[in-house]
Amino acid sequence: MLEVIRREAVYLWYYFDIQFRQIFWYWVLGMVLGSAISVFAKDRIHNTFRTLGKRKVGVLGIVAASALGIASPLCMYGTIPIAASFSRSGIRDDWLAAFMMSSILLNPQLIIYSAALRTTALTVRILSCFLCGILAGLLVRVFYREKSFFNFTGFDEPKSRDTDPNILLRFLKNLGRNIKATGLYFLFGIILSALFQRYVPQELMTSLFGGNEAFGVLMAATIGVPLYACGGGTIPLLQAWLLDGMSMGSAAAFMITGPATKITNLGAVKIVLGIKRFLLYLAFVMAFALLCGLAVNGVIGLTG
Repeated sequence: MLEVIRREAVYLWYYFDIQFRQIFWYWVLGMVLGSAISVFAKDRIHNTFRTLGKRKVGVLGIVAASALGIASPLCMYGTIPIAASFSRSGIRDDWLAAFMMSSILLNPQLIIYSAALRTTALTVRILSCFLCGILAGLLVRVFYREKSFFNFTGFDEPKSRDTDPNILLRFLKNLGRNIKATGLYFLFGIILSALFQRYVPQELMTSLFGGNEAFGVLMAATIGVPLYACGGGTIPLLQAWLLDGMSMGSAAAFMITGPATKITNLGAVKIVLGIKRFLLYLAFVMAFALLCGLAVNGVIGLTG
């Protein structure tokens, strides 16, 4: 019995060690970049959005808003007060929808993490999140042109925690908060990945998430709901699943529904949407994830 336990521990350590060494430096770089943007560029990004709101650029504003949402380093509970401030500054709801949707799905830190999944997955993630933000903004523009979509009552712009007069200490304190917030999730993701690789047959992953079938994409979109706790923590899982036969479309669906339905994000979104629009948000996320996954599989099937 002890020999079996020892053997399994060796196997698990082997898988853990491989995943850790492959992903660790992406995590470190993501921490550093995320803190650098938060400390040195966050205000510039948000001021750019405010300035853009004063210009008459029409639908192009939705495109710019989606891009700025991806560039923003804030979590959703940080984004909503900022969005409330934007709204009071006169930014349109359709622009805010694009900004908030893409901000939920992606940020500079997560882009660096996702580079561990290689070029195709990284490109799919960036483009799908960008397009999801644009589509969310367009839908709000069409169906809520004459009425308000958000309710920001009671939200004030948060006070910045990056106030230390020493610029180096300001950066290091932000980096420490980032590490504290994501470190355990990162390690937990690698442990889960090692367990999957050791005990879940590759054939099962291929049958569930492989190929171009809608079922695999739908399954991936669905499991994104309970499994997604932190962006960095899911990268090891995605890396292992892609190696085991998960289709790129299924990965795309998971990368959409995961962050969009993360419990903390859902709680924040429901506050400003109300129950009816919140249900519309969930339906939109699931429908977009499914269609995006099928489209990605179709494009890869044609080019492959």
